[in-house]
Amino acid sequence: MVCGHSVEVEEKFSHISNRHPCFSGAANMNRGRVHLPVSPACNIQCRFCRRDFNKTEQRPGVSAGILRPEEAAGLVERALEICPEITVAGIAGPGDTLATYHALQTFELSHRAHPELINCLSTNGLLLERYADDIFRAGVRTLTVTVNAVDPLILDQICSQVMLDGKTYTGPEGAAMLIEAQKRGIQKAAALGLLIKINIVLIPAVNGKHIGEIARTAAGLGAGLINIIPLIPQFEFAGTPPPDCVELAQAREAAEAYLPVFRHCQHCRADACGIPGRGDLSALLYGGRQFAETFSHG
Repeated sequence: MVCGHSVEVEEKFSHISNRHPCFSGAANMNRGRVHLPVSPACNIQCRFCRRDFNKTEQRPGVSAGILRPEEAAGLVERALEICPEITVAGIAGPGDTLATYHALQTFELSHRAHPELINCLSTNGLLLERYADDIFRAGVRTLTVTVNAVDPLILDQICSQVMLDGKTYTGPEGAAMLIEAQKRGIQKAAALGLLIKINIVLIPAVNGKHIGEIARTAAGLGAGLINIIPLIPQFEFAGTPPPDCVELAQAREAAEAYLPVFRHCQHCRADACGIPGRGDLSALLYGGRQFAETFSHG
């Protein structure tokens, strides 16, 4: 059973979520999105995250390169020509969208030209409270926050570093700092009226029994949807098996006691384009374009 709060959220924002392929299973097959890769920096280091530039891998944290905000905003028109079913302009990396101001600049420019599109931002939430008002002013109405644990001892096994205002924090201290920042940010974004989805990377041996607690906490803060992403074994978790079908189903069941669960995630790249359930058109959008290739930590 889903709690009353999430039902209210779902009803209030049905006109948005039903047009958003990453928030609605039905829209996943007939609505499109374009991801604009403008965010070069990240302010945390997750032990499963290996960001890269290439044109072949189909996973988060990967793009062919980095675009300038003006260039990315200008490409939205081309994306709509390639795929008229696009209803969402999203920014999901390849770094964190709030570690630099590039994503917000891009949304400001894109929203002026295409106010009909849903603007969607994905973030780890470390700076969400700080920039929530700016996010709203830039025309963003849907938000994805990756929350992999709400217990510092569990999150410390998943996230090795948190970089904030020129200082690096590690261990349970850094994990606790990130968790509290996420909580404050989600609560503030929800108060502003944003529709919030929580992404959880499922690592059965680490946070597999913690999914219900994450969902319960997120629902209490005002989130409206959960998406559980199976671990892609890489970087420090290269030797860790991903969840099997039973473990994924158990995690979804635990989360669904508190929030609706999105079940159609495609592990999209940071430069994806098109209708998620029908394949990627990013080669048509970005093919032949010269990219900057610079990663950094904020």
